[in-house]
Amino acid sequence: MKFGPMKPHRRQRLMVVGLIVLCSSAAVMLAMMALEENVNLFYSPNEIVKGEAPVDTMIRAGGMVLEGSVVRSETDLTVDFVIGDLVAAEVPVRYTGILPDLFREGQGVVARGRLTPEGVFVADEVLAKHDENYMPPEVADVIARAHENETPAGESGGQ
Repeated sequence: MKFGPMKPHRRQRLMVVGLIVLCSSAAVMLAMMALEENVNLFYSPNEIVKGEAPVDTMIRAGGMVLEGSVVRSETDLTVDFVIGDLVAAEVPVRYTGILPDLFREGQGVVARGRLTPEGVFVADEVLAKHDENYMPPEVADVIARAHENETPAGESGGQ
């Protein structure tokens, strides 16, 4: 085996391969950073009330808009309402903007926004169901889990 100075064409080939590896690594790193910033995790009202949801981080929250909870501001487009899982957990939501036409009490919604340290969910976007048979899958799962954990009145835990 002969060691010595590298031939110019091999040195050039090695530099091209090194440059390709470096550029590919940079592209993968930038893509991963962009994807990480766009991830919005979903939290149910129960998880938010328990303190499992991060504060001041973009998340999604979903549940049913509770009857009698919608309060519209008379001076601007701010709407305050409460979402819940129809068992016990309730989260106050504040949204400034135009709500979807299908938004109303007793309907499922998914909101994207940030949870404040005071426990108020400040929404940037509110999505409502689109017809009589549809409910966002996340909201349907939250309600189903809440009803599974609910003990009917009059039953005791022991047998």
